[in-house]
Amino acid sequence: MSGVLISETTREERERLVAESLENVDVACDGCAVGIIEMYQDYIDGKKELREVNMEYRARYVSGGEGPGGRGCPLG
Repeated sequence: MSGVLISETTREERERLVAESLENVDVACDGCAVGIIEMYQDYIDGKKELREVNMEYRARYVSGGEGPGGRGCPLG
C-alpha cells in the first residue's frame, strides 16, 4: 500500500487501515466503537476519501452534533 487515497488502495487495504487505526477504540469508549467504525464505511466502500470523512466528523463535533450519532460521546 502506497498511501491512503482511494485511488492508491484496494478495499481490503482500506478495511485494514481503518481496523488498525481503531484497534484500541473498544478500550477507550464503552459502546461507541460501532459508531466510529460505521463512520468510516464510506471510505472503505470507496465513496469518500478519508479526509472527507474526518472533515465531516469534525464539522459535526464543532457544531455540537458530536460524532456520527450525536449522542454525547465525542467518539460515537
